[in-house]
Amino acid sequence: MFGWTARKVAGQSLAVLCVILFLTFLDNTVVSVVLANVQSSLAAGVQDLQWIVDAYMLAFAVFMLTGGTLGDLLGRKKVMLSGVGLFVIGSLIAMLAGSVNELIIGRVIMGLGAAASEPGTLSMIRQLYPDNHARAKALGIWAAVSGIALAFGPIIGGIIIGFSSWRGVFSFGVIFGVIALIAGWIYLPESSDREGRKLDLLGLASGGLSICAASVAVILGENDGYASPHIISLFIFSFLAMIAFILIERKRPDPVLPLALFKKLDFAIANVVAFCANFGIFAVFFFVALYLQFIAGFSGYKIALAFISMTVAIVLAALLAGRAYSSERTLQMFILGSLLSGGGTLALRQIIRPNVTVFELTWVLAITGFGFGILLVTMTSSVLNTVSSKRSGMAASTVNTFRELGGVFGVAALGAVVNAQLTSGMVSRLRTLQLPTNFQSFVIYAITHGGHTPQNLHVSVAELAQHAALVGSVTQAAYDAFGQGLHIALYIAGLLLLLISAVTLALYLKTSQSRKLAPSHWLKEHFLSP
Repeated sequence: MFGWTARKVAGQSLAVLCVILFLTFLDNTVVSVVLANVQSSLAAGVQDLQWIVDAYMLAFAVFMLTGGTLGDLLGRKKVMLSGVGLFVIGSLIAMLAGSVNELIIGRVIMGLGAAASEPGTLSMIRQLYPDNHARAKALGIWAAVSGIALAFGPIIGGIIIGFSSWRGVFSFGVIFGVIALIAGWIYLPESSDREGRKLDLLGLASGGLSICAASVAVILGENDGYASPHIISLFIFSFLAMIAFILIERKRPDPVLPLALFKKLDFAIANVVAFCANFGIFAVFFFVALYLQFIAGFSGYKIALAFISMTVAIVLAALLAGRAYSSERTLQMFILGSLLSGGGTLALRQIIRPNVTVFELTWVLAITGFGFGILLVTMTSSVLNTVSSKRSGMAASTVNTFRELGGVFGVAALGAVVNAQLTSGMVSRLRTLQLPTNFQSFVIYAITHGGHTPQNLHVSVAELAQHAALVGSVTQAAYDAFGQGLHIALYIAGLLLLLISAVTLALYLKTSQSRKLAPSHWLKEHFLSP
């Protein structure tokens, strides 16, 4: 009877943890299908849309590891529920935002809340399930939910935007955040582990500044030029801050990121795969969703329908990968997952066009999603299998940090490519048409800001009427330029995933040879070390 009661309590707590986990990871992708509506509503430019997506992931990535340490020091339930409360406040600010800047501020606060709440989900699982077998099942559920949440983002966002506006997405976060907060207060137990733990402020500051400086430089460089002195200075500062971070972490007894873990093959490759996988995922979720809205004219419901196959494939792959996973199969599963996701991304590049059909998207997104599903579960299972149970929270938070960073730099770097193609394509077309300079600026701003006109540029009604016949031609040129930029972005993301597949294959062949030569030494080095 006592055992049944304990299992029931653990199951209720796990359900609450999965709701919190789902909510925090969902907000990585749920906004991708409402960006067109945001642009038309708030006169947001392409760069603004990047910041709306990246602000959340950047705050999430920078403070995630610190959230785990704070939970150990102050109490996991307190920190987790404080994070959920912060997430709700951020969602409310975003929902009521009257400008792009207010929306971005809301997204940053949401990211901070997610960073405080997500790490505790793993730490609590370790406390709730002392038995190794039961804990392994719970961690498998955790890994599957984290991947499924990303996949459900476009579907939930598409359904909401179908009957509401972009504000409905954030009201969803408010409502379910409050539900999670109440459920967590009722069902989650409190625990802490202060012994040997200390907040690494210097590591947090140096690492966070390095990531933020690099992200800002990549996004601002789109318009300011990457050869601009202030952009070059930001990259240099990011590099120096990263060196400082490495030096600091090597000397800290309780570092925010234990660099020694990267000496383990499985741990290192899992984090690299995590970065590249999310880099590729956001090439699909962010840029393809934008293309389907702006160019293909898909409604919210139609976008949701198009992404259903990808979601089903990710869920199915996550379940199969969770059952099939073993430490001996890690590299093989990485090879298969990156090969399918990379090949699917390149196939998506081949079919994407203004008149693309849902049927065409369905099978390509299914292949891509199946590959991503394998990667998402395998990367988490791999790092958790590589370290002791006491370090499972730190290990999973590390791989999730790399996942978020992959998304941040994917949106930033690939956005720079798409924006450069869009702007240069329009400028070239407008110059060919020999339009007046002020009218060129007017048209470029209007197209990149959802039809809104700049306040500081004035074009007379007569001049507008004179060139009205050319607007259609210019708009088509912009659509073509955006499509070309998307093709380049998908090509980069697909090749990156295939490169990871090739590198992992080389490692597999090398380690397989080592296992044949010295099996006991190879197993001890890669799988049995603490």
